[in-house]
Amino acid sequence: MDSATLTYDTLRFGEIEEFPDTPEPVWILGKEFSALTEKDEILSHVSSRLWFTYRKHFQPIGGTGPTSDTGWGCMLRCGQMILAEALVCRHLGRDWRWVKGQKQREEYLSILNAFIDKEDSCYSIHQIAQVGVGEGKAIGQWYGPNTVAQVLKKLSVRDSWSQLAVHVAMDNTVVIEEIKRLCMPWLEGEAEGQRVLNGCSEGARAQGAAETPLWRPLVLLIPLRLGLTDINEAYIETLKSCFMLPQSLGVIGGKPNSAHYFIGFVGQELIYLDPHTTQPAVEPGEGGPVPDHSFHCQHPPCRMHICELDPSVAVGFFCQTEEDFDDWCVRIRKMSFSRDRLSMFELVDTQPVHYACSDVLNLTPDLSDSDRPERCFDSEDEEFEILSL
Repeated sequence: MDSATLTYDTLRFGEIEEFPDTPEPVWILGKEFSALTEKDEILSHVSSRLWFTYRKHFQPIGGTGPTSDTGWGCMLRCGQMILAEALVCRHLGRDWRWVKGQKQREEYLSILNAFIDKEDSCYSIHQIAQVGVGEGKAIGQWYGPNTVAQVLKKLSVRDSWSQLAVHVAMDNTVVIEEIKRLCMPWLEGEAEGQRVLNGCSEGARAQGAAETPLWRPLVLLIPLRLGLTDINEAYIETLKSCFMLPQSLGVIGGKPNSAHYFIGFVGQELIYLDPHTTQPAVEPGEGGPVPDHSFHCQHPPCRMHICELDPSVAVGFFCQTEEDFDDWCVRIRKMSFSRDRLSMFELVDTQPVHYACSDVLNLTPDLSDSDRPERCFDSEDEEFEILSL
């Protein structure tokens, strides 16, 4: 870390204070902590998240492209962080903790290797940037939350180890029927005892009345626009409630000129991991594991007032089982009936007639943002319906 490049956000690290001594609960990714008695547990929980920052001196993207993502890759790194959290939940469980210097499980090393800055890593910045090129985003161009969510969805198809079902819910609508078809594709038909997953036949499925239906672990990403130039305060309590759900993966978004990975809140402050630190690229040692200390934030996490949040965000959830998803639906519906919380999106059983679903990225500039250069990280590709009262 001695050779890390300090950028404008990291200059504030020395000014970050410990969590305030407040009786208000601290919520981080579905877990509640006390700032009065559990500060060590809070820091352990935060440092266990995979932290992806700018890197320099990695292999040229595309063979001849940039060797650093400083200044343009912050949203791509936030996308990596929210997906890495899903992989940790998938393979290690939500209660897993990272301890510096402790020998790690093979599953952890496999997760980390999937994000190393190399062409052949499944979720590397190289892969994210190049899939974006295929969808009209030049290497070095800033992404918004919607674009990075769509790119991660495309990359997940190549991840045969995790077998994730990544769903990006557009039009502020989550369709239960659509998700169940995605996570249990064999519901639409089996031929001669074969089930189809990711387009491949995977052998005969044992039949039996007591068999539990198989479920592909779900990563649900919901891009939203929660206001025009600023977040509509009517959605603040709803957004905070998302961090309290046990299925929470956090939120990717940011503020003018910088993207962040938001993992929780205390009071009216959001807690986030900041990618705006440039570190040297890490290469696995010969026959050895990846040096991993630079992939974990070991200082108190950053905080900012929720009203500073840019209104363009993507909210994430992970459901390991069908029961997890059903529980999430129940919790979301309870939130929607709460008088003090305005719904950010609609949860419906079946696809509405007006709902248009597409697997193609729509990167047409949002003309309402064309004269707002201060919103650099998402000013070109977010065509969300503006939620209103």
